[in-house]
Amino acid sequence: MSRVIWEPQPGSQTLFLSCPIFECLYEGTRGPGKTDALLMDFAQHVGQGFGSAWRGILFRREYKELADVVAKSKKWFYRIFPGIKFLESASDYKWRWPDGEELLFRQAKKPDDYWNYHGHEYPWIGWEELTNWANSKLYEDMMSVCRASVPGMPRKYRSTCNPYGVGHNWVKARFIEPAPRGVVIRDAEGRGRVALHGSIYENKILLQNDPDYLKNLQAITDENKRKAWLHGSWDIVAGGALDDVWSPRVVIPRFRVPSTWRVDRSFDWGSTHPFAVCWWAEADGTEAKLADRSWAPPRGSLVLLNEWYGASKPNEGLKMAPRRIAAGILEREDRLLKDGWVAGRINPGPADNQISAVAQPDTPTIADEMKGAGVVWTESDKAPGTRKIGLDLLRARLAESGKDHPEDPAFYVMENCRSAIAQLPVLPRDPDDSDDVDTDAEDHLYDAVRYRVLAAKKRGPIRVADSVISSSMAVRRR
Repeated sequence: MSRVIWEPQPGSQTLFLSCPIFECLYEGTRGPGKTDALLMDFAQHVGQGFGSAWRGILFRREYKELADVVAKSKKWFYRIFPGIKFLESASDYKWRWPDGEELLFRQAKKPDDYWNYHGHEYPWIGWEELTNWANSKLYEDMMSVCRASVPGMPRKYRSTCNPYGVGHNWVKARFIEPAPRGVVIRDAEGRGRVALHGSIYENKILLQNDPDYLKNLQAITDENKRKAWLHGSWDIVAGGALDDVWSPRVVIPRFRVPSTWRVDRSFDWGSTHPFAVCWWAEADGTEAKLADRSWAPPRGSLVLLNEWYGASKPNEGLKMAPRRIAAGILEREDRLLKDGWVAGRINPGPADNQISAVAQPDTPTIADEMKGAGVVWTESDKAPGTRKIGLDLLRARLAESGKDHPEDPAFYVMENCRSAIAQLPVLPRDPDDSDDVDTDAEDHLYDAVRYRVLAAKKRGPIRVADSVISSSMAVRRR
């Protein structure tokens, strides 16, 4: 009689290993046994006659993060599969079974890392701690190599994670928000994906062997981390660049800008990536009339009054010519004036300095093309360190916006600016430099905002509140 060495525990582990859907996320609390289940999802198809065609690859962002996954695999695989070998060299770093099956362990950080695998064939691809990737680009690109040339062989795209981390928001948008756990989500092509939820309370073995593990989770003082790791909650603030200082007070009703307030625009260029145009009103201390009240924010406060976000889908641009963008800007400004949302002149504001770069001698720049169509820009501040300074200044303004009675210049967004409201609160920090935003994320509208915040700095100082600095430092310590 054969001895059972490992079997899935009832509940989420069993569901994950039997899931027939191509793309499956195993998410939830810490401790339900997600990593073991991920490894066994590949291993259950070993010895089924596929031989060397059954080939998998398991990713983490850093090689050092793979150590725990490899250790867990060694705990089980040597005992389950006689004759198996683990090849330890950095160039190999994989399991090889006697019949030729292989499971590779690899590091991948940036979208360009996809090109290390272009043209490969992996019928099984796994992602450990999916929320460690700031955006979905690499994850989606690698689907192109999840393929099988052997009829009847499974194709499986598998991942695990807890809520929290720099990729919290895109993972939530892809798997959690569209449907309840266990309900299959279909895209436009009919491809299915599903999220399965696991809880530490399912893992009877862990709770029996290490009862203090649950107590450790219950003792976490960071409320959002405790909700994520103990309860598997996705409704948390997840350590982004702005979400801890973003407040409901930031979003305000649309109103007619007083004629004495300065109105201008900012611009971040994009072709294959999105472009962003932001129109601004800068308060001068006089009152504005909101729907239900008079309102006079501190002098120098910025109000995003309109936007144009040039995207075909997330993080992909419209590839519009500069003159067409300029024409669209003038059309929107004419509408703002005719509809009475602004009065008087709309001034030039800062744009990405890339538009003035000369691609070839004797050819007009993007700025030249737009100027010829009637739209002029000023230069943005791109001096050394201004990326981080811009983030600190925006955080300081948002902290003021969250107060009942702000004293220093604040930052507001009119409710019609839907892209800004959707993107800014979930903007991730750079996983390698928490003082900056992740430039691989959808940061184009943020860049247009940052240019304007830095331009305002030239006309007057803004105090970076101690609470904002403390929050930023707390993120760095994590």
